Amino acid sequence: MRNLNRKTFSRMALAGLGVAGALIFTPHAHAHHPFAAEYSRQHPVTLSGVVTKVAWTNPHIHLYMNVRSAESGKVSNWTVEMGAPHLLQRRGWRRNTLTTGTQITVDGFLARNGSSRINAQSVTLMGGVKLDAGSSQLDRNTDN
Repeated sequence: MRNLNRKTFSRMALAGLGVAGALIFTPHAHAHHPFAAEYSRQHPVTLSGVVTKVAWTNPHIHLYMNVRSAESGKVSNWTVEMGAPHLLQRRGWRRNTLTTGTQITVDGFLARNGSSRINAQSVTLMGGVKLDAGSSQLDRNTDN
């Protein structure tokens, strides 16, 4: 009887560790997304505007910019997704490369859901310096 309880306890403990491990690691597995899940290569866009915020966070750097519509003159705030911080740092980016108030032009791809979001392919500064934005669009496994 004692061995049965010990075996049962061991199985329950092992199952509990498995469940706990799945709960801990599942959010991280789903936190990152392929390019085609959110953005479309069929809808390239170029936006020019003023940086309002830069967030150096994992898994992607996000910058926010005010863009004035050529048709209506209305200003809207766009979210621009770029590559991972470590990737951009290897490509020469620093936390102070873009600051609030900087005028930029971004080439990228529109969000599939129609929101004011793009995945940046490059960022061009006012002086003409063009920087690679570390876009996840390099995922060539999809045609989207």
